[in-house]
Amino acid sequence: MRTKLLRAAALGAIGAAAMLAAGAGEALAQNEQFLPRLVYRTGPYAPNGVPFANGYADYLNMLNERDGGINGVRLVQEECETGYATDRGVECYDRLKGKGPTGAGVVDPLSTGITFALTEKAPGDKIPLITMGYGRSESQDGSVFGWNFPLLGTYWAAADIIMNYVAQKEGGYGKLKGKKVSLVYHDSPYGKEPIPLLEELAKRHGFAFSALPVTHPGVEQKATWLQIRQNRPDYVLLWGWGVMNSTAIKEAAAVNYPRNKMIGVWWSGAEPDVTPGGDGSKGYMAAALHAIGDQFGVHRDIYKLVYDKNRGAGKREEVGQVLYNRGLVNGFLASEAIRKAQSRFGNKPMTGEQVRWGLENLDITAARIKESGFEGLVYPLKISCQDHMGSARARIQQWDGSKWSFVSDWIEADRKLIDPMVVAAAKKYAEEKKITPRDCSKES
Repeated sequence: MRTKLLRAAALGAIGAAAMLAAGAGEALAQNEQFLPRLVYRTGPYAPNGVPFANGYADYLNMLNERDGGINGVRLVQEECETGYATDRGVECYDRLKGKGPTGAGVVDPLSTGITFALTEKAPGDKIPLITMGYGRSESQDGSVFGWNFPLLGTYWAAADIIMNYVAQKEGGYGKLKGKKVSLVYHDSPYGKEPIPLLEELAKRHGFAFSALPVTHPGVEQKATWLQIRQNRPDYVLLWGWGVMNSTAIKEAAAVNYPRNKMIGVWWSGAEPDVTPGGDGSKGYMAAALHAIGDQFGVHRDIYKLVYDKNRGAGKREEVGQVLYNRGLVNGFLASEAIRKAQSRFGNKPMTGEQVRWGLENLDITAARIKESGFEGLVYPLKISCQDHMGSARARIQQWDGSKWSFVSDWIEADRKLIDPMVVAAAKKYAEEKKITPRDCSKES
């Protein structure tokens, strides 16, 4: 009992300390949109969780400074520390979901494990979950997963894109027959997500696939990399997070596995993943959901309106890093969903149900991207009732010892491969949970 009380007290203290927007408090004004923020600024995943949280916070605060929020509705955010733990994530969600004049408009769980848990709760609470580039791959099917939005790509899409790049390097999928591909993955729902897609590709194209789990948090991997040294796969895919990524790259160097044969998912390709390895990280590659750097219009606004006023959530020199930009993009998508919802329901705080309508009718055009300062940073996105993912594409980036550089053009995920898998998995989930799929042809 004492442990539970201490943890509850700690959660409350962390949440109270992390109130970031002006006007935040127990009683929000009637014209403020409340956005709960599930983050992890502590523990083994903090090196990756912190820049993401900073980018998201800075974007929302910049909107308040530049535009007065969204159509005159100010944005209020409150962080709650999850430590990447599923139980704490659910506690944070439950504590924050009812705040504000309309409750939580939208939630970004920032964890596949937390997403799995909240997938059961969100329909009853009528709160949409934005899981950009993560979460359940089958939640692309909006007819079954009406409240999950894996915008811009799922892990099945990521695995397909990476293997498309491998095939291109080898001269086509036909050249992969007889080769060996290993997946080093975080032994959690997150790490297990790409396995069905990779098994299907191996069956279709004749390469040998092996999956090697790494126990949380990923600091002990010597046995895994001794196995890789023995088997000598042609490529290693890395599905890690936090300290697991830098540890994997160091261990690869220790067993002399070539880093230019290692390709990480987009959560294994940020500065904290490669800088600890020094020169041993050179040549390592990873998928990239968006552009790198601080040269975009949105960054100029953030420097001027947030950092020049000493209101930045993090260090100025970290603006524009990979995960900082990932947080920016997430903040942008959430705010655009709210903006779209307001176009139908009026310029006021939106409920979760109204924001879901905004997400299912989201159409972010090139013109809107340019107007918002994201030109060159992201690509257009269109969502529907049936398709909660939209276009799924990525580029491959490579670390040269000091910076990331793109080594591929945009690669589209193969929807002809992925969509039937999604339909089958979503159907199975619906049967297990006794869900009647929505008829999206009748949704407006």
